[in-house]
Amino acid sequence: MEKSSSLPLPPISKEPEQSSHRDYAIKTRPHAVGSTGNRIELCTNHFNVSVRQPDVVFYQYTVTITTENGDDVDGKGIGRKLMDQLFKTYSSDLDSKRLAYDGEKTLYTVGPLPQNDFDFQVILEGSFSKRDCGVSDDGSPSGTCKRSKRSFLPRSYKVQIHFSAKIPLKTVLVTQRGAITPDKSAQDALRVLDIVLRQQAAERGCLLVRQAFFHNDRTYVDVGGGVRGIRGFHSSFRPTHGGLSLNIDVSTTMILEPGPVIKFLLANQSVESPRQIDWIKAAKMLKHMRVKASHCNMEFKIIGLSPKPCNQQLFSMKIKDGEHEGQTREITVYEYFKQTYTEPTISAYLPCLDVGKPNRPNYLPLEFCNLVTLQRYTKALSGRQRASLAEKSRQKPLEKMKSLNDAMRTYCYDEDPFLAGCGISIEKQMTRVEGRVLKPPTLKFGKDEDCKPCNGRWNFNSKLLLEPRAIKNWAVVNFSFPCDSSQISRELISCGRKKGIVRSEIDRPFALVEEDPQSKKAGPVERVERMIAKMMKKFPDPPHFILCILPERKNSDIYGPWKKICLTREGINTQCICPTKISEQYFTNVLLKINSKLGGINSLLEIEISCSIPLINKIPTLILGMDVSHGPPGRANVPSVAAVVGSTCWPLISRYRAAVRTQSPKVEMIDSLFQPIENVEKGDNGIMNELFVEFYKTSRSRKPKQIIIFRDGVSESQFNQVLNIEVDQIIKAYQHLGESDVPKFTVIVAQKNHHTKLFQAKGHENVPAGTVVDTKIVHPTNYDFYMCAHAGIIGTSRPAHYHVLLDEIGFEPDDLQNLIHSLCYVNQRSTTATSIVAPVRYAHLAAAQFAQFTKFEDIGENENIPELPRLHERVESNMFFC
Repeated sequence: MEKSSSLPLPPISKEPEQSSHRDYAIKTRPHAVGSTGNRIELCTNHFNVSVRQPDVVFYQYTVTITTENGDDVDGKGIGRKLMDQLFKTYSSDLDSKRLAYDGEKTLYTVGPLPQNDFDFQVILEGSFSKRDCGVSDDGSPSGTCKRSKRSFLPRSYKVQIHFSAKIPLKTVLVTQRGAITPDKSAQDALRVLDIVLRQQAAERGCLLVRQAFFHNDRTYVDVGGGVRGIRGFHSSFRPTHGGLSLNIDVSTTMILEPGPVIKFLLANQSVESPRQIDWIKAAKMLKHMRVKASHCNMEFKIIGLSPKPCNQQLFSMKIKDGEHEGQTREITVYEYFKQTYTEPTISAYLPCLDVGKPNRPNYLPLEFCNLVTLQRYTKALSGRQRASLAEKSRQKPLEKMKSLNDAMRTYCYDEDPFLAGCGISIEKQMTRVEGRVLKPPTLKFGKDEDCKPCNGRWNFNSKLLLEPRAIKNWAVVNFSFPCDSSQISRELISCGRKKGIVRSEIDRPFALVEEDPQSKKAGPVERVERMIAKMMKKFPDPPHFILCILPERKNSDIYGPWKKICLTREGINTQCICPTKISEQYFTNVLLKINSKLGGINSLLEIEISCSIPLINKIPTLILGMDVSHGPPGRANVPSVAAVVGSTCWPLISRYRAAVRTQSPKVEMIDSLFQPIENVEKGDNGIMNELFVEFYKTSRSRKPKQIIIFRDGVSESQFNQVLNIEVDQIIKAYQHLGESDVPKFTVIVAQKNHHTKLFQAKGHENVPAGTVVDTKIVHPTNYDFYMCAHAGIIGTSRPAHYHVLLDEIGFEPDDLQNLIHSLCYVNQRSTTATSIVAPVRYAHLAAAQFAQFTKFEDIGENENIPELPRLHERVESNMFFC
């Protein structure tokens, strides 16, 4: 018999807690592989790599670059040019060995150089000794003919090369399972090979973004706002169960539309005239962008804008002739350029670009400046831009396969002299692999109706909700004046009755509240506060549920403040909509979300109802989904939001509760899973305390003896941190609640951001829903597999990549794969299988929703991480994230 648990309201122990730390090692691949499902022939964007000289050893050297005066030089800007010139000048000294240079401080060779240390003097023709060519506040105009000529004089650099390490190539040549466990040497050898790929791309003049490269050609998509999505290729070497392979994938990055800066600003701010430009926004947008000046054909980096317009901005210019030679006089930027070059006309009344240094401004009129080509745009895209990019950049499977095969033929990776020196050759055809298509789980709806999804999809139109919840004491609030609130409420009631909510359980809304016209000009937070106040006047008590009609379909400014106030302060369940087309299908999808938030169940898996889930149905098992949402690009001070969802109502695997906290910006490891004893006074023992207590309350007073963790958003380099930091915190939280034992853990990382694609070997459609691959292209020693649980309707499907880091529960491969497949069918707001397990998807939704809470809060650079408000007790256990 299981002993009674102290989980719900544990006494706080004052005794020192026992040590719970364990050192976990990443699980190796079991001997068995999955066998269930129908076999299917696939090909994948991995290309087999053969190595004829496996005993090759790479020699690593450290590179130091200085000027003639001994000043350090950052290799990023000039390093590749220097290395090219060094090789041309001193090839014989280097024994004619090819160099693989990372562009900064490290280079590699195949075999050793003649000696361990070198000191070279390298002269670069045409290097710029000065980058001034505007007008400067140092007392003289820069950019005169004399200065321009002097800028193109040759310049000498000192390059020191020092031996640092040997890296055997054979460490990555794992051809049989378990032959070698890849270690740091293997990662270093892969890094060398990947650096060669980057060097190839750099020599072709490509834009490099990590392991992706982009050409300046016409393969771009215009997403508006002066921004383009440019298509290129990701390429990297990967060790796989079938040997070394080259993984190539189509990749897209954002670049600025090259051309006049003024044209970019007009497009970026969606205005027609320069006089309409918001120059405060423009200064933030332009900072760090690179421009080429048309009057002197030189490049500069923008640091800001001038305080005054071009025709008013003064600077001190030295007089060069006459009786006042050597003295200075004040002159405007406009007058200087009019006298020296040509008259600024369009930009005479506009600010100038400052391309100097913080204490030494250097002003250029806007119309003389053009954004340079292949310049990355790293700021956050708007919702409209993201939608446009997704629509225009997607490729059907056949089109993507053609792009990848063409790239292999065009770029001839293995013809590189460095790779050829290693005896490396790469097949030009995609790797063939055998997959399996798992059978979909059976779903249960109202009136005990069964449904077998077809290719990951099912129709809810003729189905009844399994456990419908009453919709009473509710209201409709309308921030969107063109909508007919009354019609929307009638349609929702009609749909609810068709889905099994009986007439007595769904009332007409208590109130229809329209926003006052004068409120539309207020800020988002104030608009929400006014609406709440207006609504409360019509309600004797707070409503149980509110249907909120938003003015914009996506990324409405109202959404974050509305959710924050309703969920944290008022304790009201709420559903936001913005119907562009009213239909029964639309309201069916809305009703699925509403029923879930109110505590209902739309459908369950047949294996849940029959309690036939292997290893879970007999032993209390908690399933966790964990994710961290980071702030948008360009806002480094925005706190990250960590969300964990935990299953409830064991033995069900379809019901979840979320717990959310903020943490330091850009930190991926969740640091609030367990809070020390001294935080009890704040009422916060950490995320896991909430989830453990909820599990106990909803699972017949049982404590979890098994915990399955699905962790999203971490890279391979962070796997050990998940095992030895996050799991340790969960154990501490468990023991802090008065438990002496430790549950068994199964820890799985779920990745969507990878570059492996699966294609049908015969046929032009996406792979079927339920496709699994656990051989050949998987990791040589670690336990991982690919699963495409969903049906790809648009573009090319991307499978989820699951890494099993730990499995103390002891799942057989088939049982684990079928469990994961089933968890893609339990998302209560969906009528399709999701591309990743529902707990991870829920955690992502919860984190994203809470991230909206701080969207309009001004967070200073040095301020502490703001704490998120806690959910109101009336909604804290609900699936608010649906």
